[in-house]
Amino acid sequence: MSENGQDALRSFIEDLYASYGDPERFDAHLDPGITIWESDQTDMLVGVEALDGLRGGRNGETPAPPTVRPVPRGFVVDVYGDTGVVRYDLGVEQLTGEPTGDLFRVTDVLRSSDGHWRIVHHHAEQVAP
Repeated sequence: MSENGQDALRSFIEDLYASYGDPERFDAHLDPGITIWESDQTDMLVGVEALDGLRGGRNGETPAPPTVRPVPRGFVVDVYGDTGVVRYDLGVEQLTGEPTGDLFRVTDVLRSSDGHWRIVHHHAEQVAP
């Protein structure tokens, strides 16, 4: 397992969350057929269009600019050829840097195609405060 591959995937996830609030840039990290498990959803979401529906339900049709930012930390990264698995905690902070108390455990499965990593499966579970 290459340390370089681990660093690349860690940077990829950090860039994903740095693009929070910019759906086009955020979605560039996702495979179009991504499957998603979220702790507030009873069914698995399939595809970026389903994610857009979830966003619309959470944020309304004209979302306001984000007032918080997600902060990934505590990475465990494995790379198996063109497949990667990244596990991490995802904290949420106010834009001032003050933690909100929200914390998620996340596992992302990624695949590399044509030299580009994309998330093919995302599983996030909210941890009780």
